[in-house]
Amino acid sequence: MKKFFLIIFSILLIDQVLKIYIKTHFKLGGGIDIFSFFHIFFVENPGMAYGVNFGVGYYGKILLSILRFFLIFLISIFLYKNIKKGYSKYLTIPISLILSGAMGNFLDSALYGLLFDTGTVYSKEYQKWIPYIGVSKINSNFFEKKGGYASFMEGCVVDMFYFPIIDTYIPGWIPFFGGYNFQFFKPIFNLSDVVISIGVFSLFIFKHKIKNVKIL
Repeated sequence: MKKFFLIIFSILLIDQVLKIYIKTHFKLGGGIDIFSFFHIFFVENPGMAYGVNFGVGYYGKILLSILRFFLIFLISIFLYKNIKKGYSKYLTIPISLILSGAMGNFLDSALYGLLFDTGTVYSKEYQKWIPYIGVSKINSNFFEKKGGYASFMEGCVVDMFYFPIIDTYIPGWIPFFGGYNFQFFKPIFNLSDVVISIGVFSLFIFKHKIKNVKIL
């Protein structure tokens, strides 16, 4: 049990340290180039993993945060029961990765509106998410639950990894596709998204080694 707790805690710690550093050192929409195909590019995401939001508005955002909470609760029970039963690590380790990633993004949604003094907020008047100018600071009144940029469950997820592996202009003389800029792998994501993807991929790869799974 301690090993799985260490996996989850370590990923959560690295994920949150990285996000808080990005949030407090970069302007929204700013970043640095690491390689030609790898950039640190700070964006805030009110939706799901890899920037998917399906047009999430204010109530959709709250619903998504609540859904994340219940999924974390169910995954935690599922993981605990299967660890106690001593079932395959080909199941429990990937589930630990998925749980840690889900918890990482949930913490952003649940607490970042309280933790930081400014962030992306939803305008009910214009019915869209409004970005901010400048660099965020840690809210000194966090424990008093005031002074943040949003209420509980209203924060946005911090994303920063950007891999435009292919970024090129397609000549206009090419039929149908010409005259446009083509970019392969546009999503901007974070460490939580990465470990969730690794967990899901591992379950798929090693599914033949998983037996006697204890459902909730």
